[in-house]
Amino acid sequence: MRKSLVILIVIIFSASFITNAQKENTPAVNQLVIITNHAGPVISKDIYGHFSEHLGTCIYGGIWVGKDSKIPNTDGIRNDVVNALREIKIPNLRWPGGCFADTYHWMDGIGPQEKRASIINTHWGGVVEDNSFGTHEFMKLTELIGCEPYISGNVGSGTIREMSDWVEYLTSSADSPMTRLRKQNGHEDPWKVKYFAIGNENWGCGGNMTPDFYGDVMRQFSTYLKDYSGNGLYRVACGASDNDVEWTETLMKEPKNRSMFQGISLHYYSVPGGWGRKGSATNFTENEWWETFRLNYDMDRIITSHEAILDRYDPRKTKGLIVDEWGNWFQVEPGTNPGFLYQQSTLRDAITAAIHLNIFNQHAERVKVANLAQVVNVLQSVILTKDDKIVLTPTYHVFRMFRVHQEAQLLNTDLRCEDYVVGDRGIPAISASASVDKEGKVHISIANLNPNKEITMTCPVIGDTFKTVTGEVLTANEMAVYNSFEKPENIKPTVFNGYKMKDGILTITMPAKSVVVLELKK
Repeated sequence: MRKSLVILIVIIFSASFITNAQKENTPAVNQLVIITNHAGPVISKDIYGHFSEHLGTCIYGGIWVGKDSKIPNTDGIRNDVVNALREIKIPNLRWPGGCFADTYHWMDGIGPQEKRASIINTHWGGVVEDNSFGTHEFMKLTELIGCEPYISGNVGSGTIREMSDWVEYLTSSADSPMTRLRKQNGHEDPWKVKYFAIGNENWGCGGNMTPDFYGDVMRQFSTYLKDYSGNGLYRVACGASDNDVEWTETLMKEPKNRSMFQGISLHYYSVPGGWGRKGSATNFTENEWWETFRLNYDMDRIITSHEAILDRYDPRKTKGLIVDEWGNWFQVEPGTNPGFLYQQSTLRDAITAAIHLNIFNQHAERVKVANLAQVVNVLQSVILTKDDKIVLTPTYHVFRMFRVHQEAQLLNTDLRCEDYVVGDRGIPAISASASVDKEGKVHISIANLNPNKEITMTCPVIGDTFKTVTGEVLTANEMAVYNSFEKPENIKPTVFNGYKMKDGILTITMPAKSVVVLELKK
C-alpha cells in the first residue's frame, strides 16, 4: 500500500509538471522527483567494494613493497595506499583473483618468506610469483584498511580438501592441524571472514565448465566449507558473464544448488570497440565517450535480466547478486606489458563509476556486493603508484563522494530527462540516485553525461523540509583529463554552488560532463 501511494504521488506530481511545461512550450523536461519520507531498502555498503588480483603491479609495487622497502610501510604494506583506501571507506576487498584465484594454492603463500614456493603467473604476463604476499599479508591489509576480506577459492585447479583447510586455517579456534599451523605462522587467534567465493569465472578461465557441471562441483565444494568458531561464511557461487541468463537459470532452478550458497556472482565489463580492439583510455572521440556510457547503462539491463530469474526462484530475496567484477576495459598504456592491464583513468571513467554506483543503489534489494576491477594499477583503478609516488584517479574521487550512500536507505525517485544524442543515437543524459542516512540527511548523486551542455534539472523534494544544501562537483574542461604523477591534482572535486532551493523544489544546474553529490539537512 505504501509503495503504491508513493508511485501515485510521483505520477500526479510528474504529470502536473509535464502538463505545465507543455503549456509553456518549454524544451525537454529534466526532473528528478524524490520522496523522502518513505525510505526503501538499505544500500549495502559492500556494493562499494574493490578487487585486488595478483596481476601486473596491483599487489607487488601497488600494495606490497616488503618490510625492507624505503617506501613507508606497515609490515610491508604501503601506508599511502592504506590511508587512501581508508578515506573512501572501502567496505570489502576481493583477493587473490580473478583468473589467478583458480591457479592459486594458498599453502604456497604462508610460513617464512624465504621458504615460500615461487610459481609462474600463467594468466598475467608469465612473470615469477614469489608468494611473498599471501594469506597473512592479505588479512593484515584488510585489518589496516578496516574492511571485510572477500576471498576467492580455487575450484578450477584446486581440491576440496585444500579449500576446506583454508577456511579452517583462517577461521577456526579448535585444536587442529590447521589452527596449529596458523599459530606456528604467527597468528594466534582466528580471523573473521565473511565473503568466500566458490571459484571464479568457472565458465572460462576457472575451468571452462558447463553450468550443470559447475552446479555439481559447487555443491560438493560448498559442503565442506564449514562455519567455525562463530564465523558465518557468506558463500558466493560463480555466476554468469554478461547476459548469460542460462547459467543463472541452471544454478537457481535446482533447490539443491540454492541451498548451498547465499550469493551468486555476475561479471560485466564495458569494452568500447569490443574485445578484439578495445579503445584507448586517454585518446578517444566523442563517439567513443558516448559508446562507453551506452555500455555502462547496459549494466542496469543485465542486472534486471538476472534479477528476474532470481525473483522466480527466490521471491523472498534471500540470495544476493554479487557484481564482483565491473568497470571499463581499455587498451594498456603504450609501452607497458600487455599482460599487466595498466590503464589511465580519466573524467570518462569517473562518470562510468557514477553511472554504475547509481545503478547498484537502485537495485539495493538484490545487489549486495560489487567490486570495481581493480584497486591499484590495473584496469579502472582508484589508485596508481610508481615507486614512492601515488596518484588518486578521478574514479577514486567518485568513490569518496558517493561513500555517503553506504548503509543509507534508498529513496524512491522518478527521473525524467533529455537524451544525450550523438548522430542519430541517444542515451539518457542524466544518471541519478538518492538515499537518506540514519541522521536524516538526504544525499543525491547525479551525473551529466553530455560533454557539451550544462543541464538544469528541477528536483521536487516531497515528504520533508530541508533547511541547508551543500554539494561537491567533479568536472573538467576536457573529456580526457586525468591525474598523472607529474600533475596528480589535474582533476579533483570542488565545492558545488549550482543549486537553489525554493518551496520544496531544488533546482540544480549541472556543468557539462560532471558528477555532483548534494547533501540536504533538515
